[in-house]
Amino acid sequence: MSTLRVQRVGELLKRAIGEAIQREIPMAQAGLITVNEVKPASDLRSARVFLGVIGKPEQRRRARTLLDQLRPRIQHDVAQSVVLRYTPVLRFEMDDTIERGNHVLEILREIEKTLPPDETPAPAPTPVPAPALAAPSPLPAPKSNSKKSKPAPSPRAES
Repeated sequence: MSTLRVQRVGELLKRAIGEAIQREIPMAQAGLITVNEVKPASDLRSARVFLGVIGKPEQRRRARTLLDQLRPRIQHDVAQSVVLRYTPVLRFEMDDTIERGNHVLEILREIEKTLPPDETPAPAPTPVPAPALAAPSPLPAPKSNSKKSKPAPSPRAES
């Protein structure tokens, strides 16, 4: 279970690592590298950095190589921007969650194409909003301590 401090440090590291990667690694060489999550250890001495790479397969391989080569430099940049007693040792791990999600969506599209027209699921009905009802207030209106004059009586329609 992570504490609030570990979560906050993880978010600070995520932002700093993303900025360092953006400065150090050109997008043309390694594709778009995204920092999906940073999980610091409970003692904040190390952190697992989950990265996604959007690009061609050769760009993904190049990104991994560049990240391993530039890890000390990225870690130094992070140490300069995030003030902690100890700078966590960064371990980069490729996160293929986005790719797996895209693969599942592609499978679902293929299944929809193979369904006969009569078995195509009908679109879900849109919910109809309920009429707005005035709910009685559970608490009485607060009484004012200041003394004000009584409001003028409202004119009544005569019949």
